[in-house]
Amino acid sequence: MIDLRIQRLAKLLSHYSLALRQGDRLAIRTEPLGAPLVLELMREALRAGAHPEYFISLPGAAEIMFQEASDEQLRYISPAFRTMVEEYEAAITIIAAENTKSMSGINPERMAIKQQALSDLSATQLKRTNPDDPHAPGSLRWNGVLLPTNASAQDAEMSLADFENFVYRAYFLNEEDPVASWQALSTQQERMVQGLKGKRIVHLRGQDTDLTFSIEGRTFINDDAHYNMPGGEFFTGPVEHTANGYIRYSFPATFQGRSVEDVRLRFENGVVVEASAAQGQPFLDKMLSLDEGARRLGEFAFGNNKNVDRCIKHTLFDEKMGGTVHLALGASIPQTGGVNHSALHWDMVCDLRAGGELFARDGQFVI
Repeated sequence: MIDLRIQRLAKLLSHYSLALRQGDRLAIRTEPLGAPLVLELMREALRAGAHPEYFISLPGAAEIMFQEASDEQLRYISPAFRTMVEEYEAAITIIAAENTKSMSGINPERMAIKQQALSDLSATQLKRTNPDDPHAPGSLRWNGVLLPTNASAQDAEMSLADFENFVYRAYFLNEEDPVASWQALSTQQERMVQGLKGKRIVHLRGQDTDLTFSIEGRTFINDDAHYNMPGGEFFTGPVEHTANGYIRYSFPATFQGRSVEDVRLRFENGVVVEASAAQGQPFLDKMLSLDEGARRLGEFAFGNNKNVDRCIKHTLFDEKMGGTVHLALGASIPQTGGVNHSALHWDMVCDLRAGGELFARDGQFVI
């Protein structure tokens, strides 16, 4: 029997987040455990007059590719994936991992080859999702969503039932009208965005953190679940050469199925000049060496989802935690005015709920 919350989620994603329209081509990417949501998304997409297609990745297939493929084979990009990024009107990735640690044994150098090969398509995706792009404004509506599985529940150190309740609450599915709740959050965040207009310098101070950078001339974007589910952040792009100081990321930084813990970075004139991690140092070093832009900041954001109140070791949620900020290494989001280019975009979360100061003090917004 289908979980009614999955039906509600499919409706929310189809009609609010992706705003599917007659004739839209919708690509749905996931693993086998994502099937319940795939089926409900297909139902809603068809009712909206769209053309849904699904692409299912088998568990273990990625590991075989990274273990057996030549460098040339790793650089190969599927024509179907290229078409989806370059031409489709809507796409969604459902994260439904059977094993969240399946890539932990893969050589980071192999992963870096694939990441670099995808850099041009990643830039195309960011450009097409930009509603202000002069050539094709908002021509691609893209969303990423997590469907609870035992593997992700174990990462969060929760039972599956408790984890499902946590996730669906973060999606506002427990609210009488989820869309109205997201619209209310959007209105509240827009006030914050307007309050940040004209600000020039960000100075982050907290435990083992003293970092400054410029946001002069940059735009804050209100993420109200149109970019990812859950939403609940507002973000911008730091001026690329201005970061100076140091920062300690409070929570594990996950990327491509790898987790790096207790990351500490020091910046000089926008560039990471020192980087350490208590766990995962080789992977951190390899990602920072992907290209020139990987050592610069591409995003700065405030987390603002009231229902994300704990770290679950999944950045999609952890970065939305109220009272935190996150800064991404690598590619800027063009909509913000950022111009940093990189194959990397790695969000890392810093907790300012105890002693942090800025636009937020001790985790609470002050304007």
